[in-house]
Amino acid sequence: MGGLFGTDGVRGVANVELTAELAVRLGRALARQQHERASVRPRMAIGRDPRPSSPMLQAAMTAGFCAGGGDVVPLGVLPTPGVAYATGWLGADVGTVISASHNPVADNGIKVFGRDGFKLDDADEQRVEQLLDRPHDQPPTGTAVGTTQPQPAAVAAYVDHLVAAADGDPSGLRVVVDCADGAASEIASAALARLGCDVTAIHADVNAQTVNVGCGSTHPEVVAAAVVEQGADLGLSLDGDADRLIAVDHTGAVVDGDQILAVLALRHQRCHGLEAVVTTVMTNLGFAQAMDAAGIRVIRTKVGDRHVLRAMLDGGHPLGGEQSGHLIITDHATTGDGVLTAVRLLSAVAEAGVSLCELVAGVPRLPQVLVNVRGVDRDALETAEPLWTEVARVEQELGATGRVLLRASGTEPLVRVMVEADREDRAQGWADSLAEVVRRELPGPA
Repeated sequence: MGGLFGTDGVRGVANVELTAELAVRLGRALARQQHERASVRPRMAIGRDPRPSSPMLQAAMTAGFCAGGGDVVPLGVLPTPGVAYATGWLGADVGTVISASHNPVADNGIKVFGRDGFKLDDADEQRVEQLLDRPHDQPPTGTAVGTTQPQPAAVAAYVDHLVAAADGDPSGLRVVVDCADGAASEIASAALARLGCDVTAIHADVNAQTVNVGCGSTHPEVVAAAVVEQGADLGLSLDGDADRLIAVDHTGAVVDGDQILAVLALRHQRCHGLEAVVTTVMTNLGFAQAMDAAGIRVIRTKVGDRHVLRAMLDGGHPLGGEQSGHLIITDHATTGDGVLTAVRLLSAVAEAGVSLCELVAGVPRLPQVLVNVRGVDRDALETAEPLWTEVARVEQELGATGRVLLRASGTEPLVRVMVEADREDRAQGWADSLAEVVRRELPGPA
């Protein structure tokens, strides 16, 4: 069964594409893959977000891993980066997160980390897929069957880790944090309060079963309204599994991942020196201009934290991230961590002694419009010659004042059309025009 793992684990509509049966098989295959690498019985740390299907899939993964002869450490509701951290803290062989990140509540996903806290590489994922339906010659029995071993201290250890990552004193800052009714609904407030921030948490109900519904990082206008209403210093908006962060300043203006990364990069350069920062092809040209002015080289990769992280590790670069707010700080994390990013951003604001609005004023943003085109055949994108001919024509019209990017989403059934231009109306017009061409040239199923 090739192609099970996408760009960010296994994804699909829960109980339709991502079923309990598949999760059992995946858990068993993962245990068998770990048995191949060590003679002792493997241990898996597993956490989840609060969406309705997550307990079902967690139970199924747990059953499969135990059936494969491995022990399981259930962590409960915990952000994706929290599971990555806890995997190493526990000395577990593998870590698993049940979450679909920022996706709609009906979706779900399974992300897998190695014992080092990094996501499995391609070879390991391929081996798990090979074992998915392979008969087990001698299934474990008796005491060889795996058990569950709760370790509640892991959650507290992760909060301690977040607090220790602060490199400034943000105490006294008035902060509104939108937790998207997700995995950081309790942890985010706990960490920021320990740093002395005056925290107001919204959409922080793990029992609401409304992960990402009209809130969180995909709806920053929600936290913006709360910040303005309460007169807070800034707002922080997380997604369902808290691996990304979008901020807003005291006026309610959105501060996206590009701008947050710029703030952290410029501060890192000033304090420790910084030769380069890693971003993706989606990153705004204004970010590149700000980095160029500061003498920091920008390395662009394909969209996806996997590609960003690989370039960071290969080049020894400590900072990287995506416009979506998925930032990686390798001195403290092995994957994107929205709460960790918030801690470092608040530290930067406190050290500068100015508002977030003033802090990002030196990072220009060219008008950029993104249109998500659903209901089309994303797999046919690369070979749609008439579409690419139209893209070339638009790029010629834009010249040096903008650019076009078309790509198939790696986590959702859609094609993303991004246009950057010198004026908002031009960017919107070309994006809408190209979206119509996508619909015409890539018709989906009838």
